[in-house]
Amino acid sequence: MERITRFRARVLAAIFLVVVFLFGMKMYDLQVIETGGKKENVSTFTTLTRVKAARGDILDTNGNVLVSNRASYDLVINHYVLLTADGTNDFLYRLVKRCQEAGIEYTEHFPISKERPFVYTLDKQNSSWQGYFQQYLAYLDNLDSDITAPLLVKRLRERYKIPAEWTEEEARLVIGLRYEMDLRSCVGSLPNYIFLTDVSDEHLSTIVELNIPGLMVEASTVREYNTKYAAHILGFVGPMNAEQWEKYKENPDYSMDSEIGQDGFEAAFEEYLHGVDGWREDTVTVSGELLSSRYLTEPKAGSNVEVSIDINLQRAAEDMMEEVITALRANKKEDGHDAEGGAVVAMDVKTGQVLTCASFPTYDLSTFFENYTKILETKYDPLFNRALLGTYNPGSTYKMSMVIAGIHANVITSKTKIYDRGVYSKYGPDFMPKCLYYTNFGQVHQKMNAAQALQVSCNYFFYELGDKLSISAMDKTAKGLGLGEKTGIELMEYAGHRANEETKKLLYTGDDQHFYAADRIIAAIGQSDNKFTPIQLCSYASTLANRGTRYRATFLNRVVSADYRKLLYQNEVSVLSTMKISDDAYKAYTDGMKLVTDRTDWTGTAYQTFKDYPVKVAAKTGTAENGENISANGAFVCYAPAENPRIAIAVYGEKAGHGSSLAQIAKAMLDVYFEVGEVGDVNTFENEIS
Repeated sequence: MERITRFRARVLAAIFLVVVFLFGMKMYDLQVIETGGKKENVSTFTTLTRVKAARGDILDTNGNVLVSNRASYDLVINHYVLLTADGTNDFLYRLVKRCQEAGIEYTEHFPISKERPFVYTLDKQNSSWQGYFQQYLAYLDNLDSDITAPLLVKRLRERYKIPAEWTEEEARLVIGLRYEMDLRSCVGSLPNYIFLTDVSDEHLSTIVELNIPGLMVEASTVREYNTKYAAHILGFVGPMNAEQWEKYKENPDYSMDSEIGQDGFEAAFEEYLHGVDGWREDTVTVSGELLSSRYLTEPKAGSNVEVSIDINLQRAAEDMMEEVITALRANKKEDGHDAEGGAVVAMDVKTGQVLTCASFPTYDLSTFFENYTKILETKYDPLFNRALLGTYNPGSTYKMSMVIAGIHANVITSKTKIYDRGVYSKYGPDFMPKCLYYTNFGQVHQKMNAAQALQVSCNYFFYELGDKLSISAMDKTAKGLGLGEKTGIELMEYAGHRANEETKKLLYTGDDQHFYAADRIIAAIGQSDNKFTPIQLCSYASTLANRGTRYRATFLNRVVSADYRKLLYQNEVSVLSTMKISDDAYKAYTDGMKLVTDRTDWTGTAYQTFKDYPVKVAAKTGTAENGENISANGAFVCYAPAENPRIAIAVYGEKAGHGSSLAQIAKAMLDVYFEVGEVGDVNTFENEIS
């Protein structure tokens, strides 16, 4: 009996020791492990925070930084801390009210409108956010997915115990934030709720002073524009829309609320510029005190992209375009008084790299979002990228294509002379187009060859040539020179179209689809249905300079690592097409383009701009009529030096009058490119390349 009693005592003692051990371990876990070594007994939470990676810089061809990053702050809500605090709804109410008073827009994804009548806004969200909403409904006692928006607001008001005296709109605002926090509980993969991004110092202080539990300040970066130029091509970044998320959702380097390039270089070179966000694990107390922090993955900055744009040339183009258009508008009674906008494109003849791509009017990217409504209301549509998306009649700049077509078809040679009679009467009396010289001065140029016809831009010469050529010969040559064809540029561009039988059938109906001799004759002077973009005109000028070799237009030079130490990608020259141009045709149009800036028997249409210029320029002016009482569009193309071309330029002006008025814009750019001084000297660069 005594032996049994001793055994039972030992068993009870062992059980007691086990219980004490387990209790001690639990106390250690609560007081040491979960509190970071502190003695008081408090709960802790472990959260994931996504750390934004810096986006790569965008630099011009000379290494000038055009777009970079600046330090900023985000306000992040730790939902564990805020939900365990007393008075969660009151804290959130004060937070949203302060934002309303200060005009601060915050991030929120609750898919119901903020004002009555409450309606769903799911169609504005991507598939993942829509899926999260369905998970949320299932998380809340399996609410039906077809519940109406007003009823859902009512149910959530009850669930979150929103005070009865609050209006429905006030309740909806707080529900939106409660939704964001509950999502972090039912969707484990979501990081902490980023309430505000890029908070100004003023807004930061006004919100932080509310002492909202769990509200944390996180360091971040935002894009900074270091130039006021090139707004139409630099682009901007923004949150992904539903369609974009479908494209990126399988890419592990992107999260659902990642910002991506939405336009311009930011979008075109997204694959290089985009950094990979890091993940940080934080352990905090219920009061929000940070106990520990460690990176699960470090953020990786994006690569830097060096583009082909020369910001000095871009500045010259934009400033001079504004000056010229403003001056034209000021002359109320002169041609060009109703000028609207324009575009300038410059290209490296030997590579196809675009050195300048300017559109006027323009806007300031640094205040784009703040002034968006004002920009939309500004006259002449400053958001429209005329250089890549505007399609226009080329006017007489088309005539070099006609010279090549005529000589290749054996209709003329470089020596063939046509007598200018002023009025082309072959198809009269209903169709009798006139030469502009005859219209303006009542005079004719008499006999001239192709080069001379280009020099003075004699329409009559090209009426005759157009009548003798087939439209297929004209069309084939224009296409070979890149007109009506995309240039291959990385940004969105329009192809435009050439005047031909197919285009007429596409653009017109009924009897208007017939292609007549008159169509061919008017097309010969760059009108009719010839509609090309300014970048095509520049590519065309470059192809003429290259004697038929057309390079793919590109904005990309190279890509380097985030620390600038490693070359990651070097863009290569690419030929889009080649067209064999005969010696006679080449001589005819090159002689003619050089005569445009010269004075011989006649004065070239751009002579006044380029007389005594130290670099010989080959050029062509153009004028495209818009109808009665409306100024004509102006066009100008050139390349230089004429004997060994390096740069090609195209300038276009909507209702700017004669193309000769735009030649000074090209001259201002050539001054920068060749470093021409005030006294007309030119640096050794011209000698180095000749």
